[in-house]
Amino acid sequence: MSETLATVIVVTFNSAKWLARQRLALEVQTEKSWRLVVVDNASRPEERPRLADLPAGATLIQNEENVGFAAANNQAALRASTPYLVLLNPDAFPEPDWLAALLTTAQRHADVASIGSTQLRADSPDVFDGTGDVLHATGIAYRSNFGKASTRRPPLSETFSACGAAMLVRRDAFSAVGGFDERFFCYFEDVDLGFRLRLAGWRTLQSPDAVVLHVGGGSAGEGSAFAEFHGTRNRFWSFMKCMPGILFWLMLPAHLALTSFAATWAYIRARKPAVWAGLWAAFAGIAPIWRSRATLQANRKASVMQISRALAWSPLVLFTRRPVPRGLSAEKRG
Repeated sequence: MSETLATVIVVTFNSAKWLARQRLALEVQTEKSWRLVVVDNASRPEERPRLADLPAGATLIQNEENVGFAAANNQAALRASTPYLVLLNPDAFPEPDWLAALLTTAQRHADVASIGSTQLRADSPDVFDGTGDVLHATGIAYRSNFGKASTRRPPLSETFSACGAAMLVRRDAFSAVGGFDERFFCYFEDVDLGFRLRLAGWRTLQSPDAVVLHVGGGSAGEGSAFAEFHGTRNRFWSFMKCMPGILFWLMLPAHLALTSFAATWAYIRARKPAVWAGLWAAFAGIAPIWRSRATLQANRKASVMQISRALAWSPLVLFTRRPVPRGLSAEKRG
């Protein structure tokens, strides 16, 4: 009997309307060496998944409180014994060769910890939902090519981090860096994970062949007060923990200035105080984050120069959402 290669983890929260479509997409995967674990984060009774709603052989973990996206994925990862973990949002519907493409790429590149999927909009597949996460030197991140025509997919290349909506990560690398930071609850936890993997000496690739259709926004909704609060807080925490050496002190004023501008603009434009609230919460919780920074930086394997080269530096990319081209050298194509 062949080894099961991957554990596919789906975290649900009031996600019942998407599960039938996702089940069909998973059942037609050309790669069969995987098992499914679904963690429900205290959905309303009528929204909770049942084993009958899931592909045959799936495991269902029912939480009675919402522990957050980060903790729920960690919960499933602790039960996994496969070499690879594959994270999939409940509103992401993979094409038949999606999992095969991720596993093939992972097996060809031993120095790569995680691989991101090409995300297309579920309601408009001719538009990208994202082709990998880019982190700017100021600590601001974005999904590259978001909202752009998907007529031409970027080639297999390096990206800063993989979007948690549909990504593969080596289980041993995930475990070695401590998995997701559960203090984040949700939002920016995938960029933070990618940053810590880089600090540990790993790389991340973005696959053009692993394709999912993604609704996006999740239950809380992108642009909501919930998302803005957690996104702002977690972005600052990740910047503080992970940005190494002189880069941290050099870019800290720019990070605070951009965040303050965004908070002020959101309040003036729509009387939305969530960004300011997230920034204040970040400062209120700064002590344990600073202690985490000391540990991370003491154990860092990547040099400051290597991290610097992985970041985006042009201010223009924050507006264009362009990928930062990082092709594979001949010896790394494998």
